[in-house]
Amino acid sequence: MKFKNYEEFWPFYLSQHSKRATRVWHFIGTSFVFIFLVIALVTGNAWWILAAPIVAYSFAWISHFFIEGNKPATFGHPFWSLRADFRMYRLMLLGKLEKELE
Repeated sequence: MKFKNYEEFWPFYLSQHSKRATRVWHFIGTSFVFIFLVIALVTGNAWWILAAPIVAYSFAWISHFFIEGNKPATFGHPFWSLRADFRMYRLMLLGKLEKELE
């Protein structure tokens, strides 16, 4: 699909995460990114930084293939998808995602 800008992409991104379980799996995966970054800073071991996207995308893609039943938006729009994932994470953390889904 073609989008003119990120704000046009955002509703599509949300539609690709219609099931609560998919969003929860994304939230867990994105949480690991932050955990791994902290571990990398504390230990000084950069391998944790390299592992962060692998673990995060594993959770996300498994949820798309086995829960949501669609293809991850990352495949067509990697940068907007990453930005949208962090936006969805923040909204979930603040308890504001349900309003956004309406």
